Amino acid sequence: MTPDPALLEKILKVLLSSGGELADIFFEDTVSRVLEAEGEGMERVSSGRERGAGLRVVRNGVTRFAATVDLSPETLLELARYLAAGPDPGDAVSVPDLVKQPSGRLAMLEDPSLLLLKTKGRMVLTALHTARKFDRRIVQARSIYRETVSRIVVANSLGILAEDTRAHGIFMVQVVASDGEHLQVGYEPRGGIGGFEVFRGLDPEEISLVAAGRAISSLDAPEAPSGRMTVVLSSEAGGTMVHEAVGHGLEADLSDQGLSVYSDMLGEQVAGPLITVVDDPTIPGRRGSYNIDDEGLPGERKVLVENGVLKTYMNDLSTARRAGVPPTGNGRRESYRHWPIPRMSNTIILPGKDEPDAIVRSVDRGLFVKKMGGGQVNTVTGDFVFEVSEGYLIEGGMVAEPVRGATLAGNGPEVLKSVDMVGSDLGFGLGTCGKEGQGVPVGDAQPTLRIPDIVVGGRDSGGTSG
Repeated sequence: MTPDPALLEKILKVLLSSGGELADIFFEDTVSRVLEAEGEGMERVSSGRERGAGLRVVRNGVTRFAATVDLSPETLLELARYLAAGPDPGDAVSVPDLVKQPSGRLAMLEDPSLLLLKTKGRMVLTALHTARKFDRRIVQARSIYRETVSRIVVANSLGILAEDTRAHGIFMVQVVASDGEHLQVGYEPRGGIGGFEVFRGLDPEEISLVAAGRAISSLDAPEAPSGRMTVVLSSEAGGTMVHEAVGHGLEADLSDQGLSVYSDMLGEQVAGPLITVVDDPTIPGRRGSYNIDDEGLPGERKVLVENGVLKTYMNDLSTARRAGVPPTGNGRRESYRHWPIPRMSNTIILPGKDEPDAIVRSVDRGLFVKKMGGGQVNTVTGDFVFEVSEGYLIEGGMVAEPVRGATLAGNGPEVLKSVDMVGSDLGFGLGTCGKEGQGVPVGDAQPTLRIPDIVVGGRDSGGTSG
């Protein structure tokens, strides 16, 4: 799927024929396949293909965008003329010759479409049956395998012509357990960027046992105590904290509009000196990685917060132009049907020097969070509430009995300023991040962290700081 460069240049010239600061064309051809098992066996096997193009022009700070599944030159040129005919026309803007960009280093090694369907089906059914046999209190189990292979072409008025093939795979197990009075959910996903090599060595039984064990453990556990206490976030907890409490606030569209607690804080202390945060789409195999962003720029590692000091925001071409700074390669879109906005890739709190076991031993009484759940954050104030899907009491410096129903409530900058121990380990999470109606694959990671004083929600029995 390589459109004629001469046609691309012609479309860009038409888009900018009435003036503008930026124009681009995004072509996409995506093939996807889903296998889902629930109940007693395979519930759904589906595949699909979606092809289309999105055209955009930015003029006087206003974005005009349209998408089509008709990729004929006539339709694309007609769409470009429609977008160019918007209000406040100006003089035509010249378009430089398109220069093809080099390919990136993230590649699909094993095309999943070439594997037999029964190989993938065996994974899904094995996980389902393992979960259902785990405990009689398992009332629902579901396992899902999903693969996508996308071929994209991006051309823009900066003279960039870039192509890429992106493959993503994800395998997940979700289990619901009930004792007749309470329901608890266990969930465990695996996956990343790449072809079927992402799943080589994956044990569907092990993933299923983790999810089922999490549900049953929570069902048997007493409710968590509530109050202010010391919390240790395990590196296994997933990066909900860095993604929600930090990452979104450092996306430039939010910070530019004053919708972030980190607005106008470049060079200021926004976290403790032990905290360094990076966003890095160049890590092989991670779900948020990419060779190029959806504006054709190479993905690059950037330091967002260094030793607690805010160094930069994540920009796309539009926000970078407004701020007069270089773009960071964070312009991302869900598909050709959406225009790009600043988004995270793999957002990481870098490891420190403390041994994870020593962090736990330093706490006399508190909460050990092994796995985070979902949550909410107000990017304007930084206030958040996060669920704990797997948590344990810490007593006398040791991880003790499991508890259920815990939540963490606090303020992102205040919590990150208070972190006083940072582990030497690093654990990754994965997911799909939603923003402005668009979902994109992301990764997040953190080491073991000690938060000396934070509000834990649970049963009303108080808590003590460790």
